[in-house]
Amino acid sequence: MALPRAPKAVVFDMDGLLVDTETVVFRAMQRAAGGIGGEMPFGTFQRMVGLQHAHSDLILIEHFGEGFDLPAWSAAVSAHFREELAAGIALKAGAVEILDRLDELALPRAIATSSSLESVHASLGPHSLVDRFHALITRDVQTRGKPHPEPFLKAAEALGVDPADCLALEDSHNGVRAASAAGMMTVMVPDMLDPTQEMETLCVRIASDLHEVRGWLAGP
Repeated sequence: MALPRAPKAVVFDMDGLLVDTETVVFRAMQRAAGGIGGEMPFGTFQRMVGLQHAHSDLILIEHFGEGFDLPAWSAAVSAHFREELAAGIALKAGAVEILDRLDELALPRAIATSSSLESVHASLGPHSLVDRFHALITRDVQTRGKPHPEPFLKAAEALGVDPADCLALEDSHNGVRAASAAGMMTVMVPDMLDPTQEMETLCVRIASDLHEVRGWLAGP
C-alpha cells in the first residue's frame, strides 16, 4: 500500500498545491522589487513560501533593510498579483481529478492555508472548487500559522476526524512541518521547493503531482 493506512479525510494546502499561485506571487514580487530599484532573489522568496505575512515581513526587512516600507510593498505586490489574477490562475495538475476521487470515496476534505478566505475564493472560485471542500481553515481563523500545527489541527476538528487518520498534502517545507507536527500522514508534492532530507523524514511519501496521490487512494 502506498500510504501507511487508508485515510478517513484529506487536508489540502492551497497555494502551490491546488493552484499555481506561488509562481504568480514570485513574479508580482519581482515586479514590485524592480519598481523600487531592488531585486527579489528566488532564494529569498523560497524562504517565505508557506509562511504568514508577519513572518514573511521579517524576511523582507532582513533582505531590504531596516526602514523598508512594508505597506507600500504590500500594496505594490497586491496590485501586480491582481493583474495576474484577472488573467486567470491555472490549477495544478491533478487537482480536479483527486477531488473527483474523493467524491467517489465519500471522503471529507478541508483546506488549511496561510492565505485569507478572500484569496481562497479568488483563486478557487473561478474554477468552481470552493464548494468541493467541507472546511476552509484560512489565516482569518488561525491564531498561529504554519509551521505551527494549529491550521491542520483545526482542519481535523472541523472534519470530525482524528489527525492520525488524515492525509495532509503540502508543497512547502513549513507546511510539511505543520502537518507532521499535527500527527497527520503527510505527503509533499513539491512546487517551488525541493524536498530535503528533513522532508523525507517528516513525510510518508513524496509525490510528483496530485495525479500520483490520486492513484494511492483506493477506488470504491
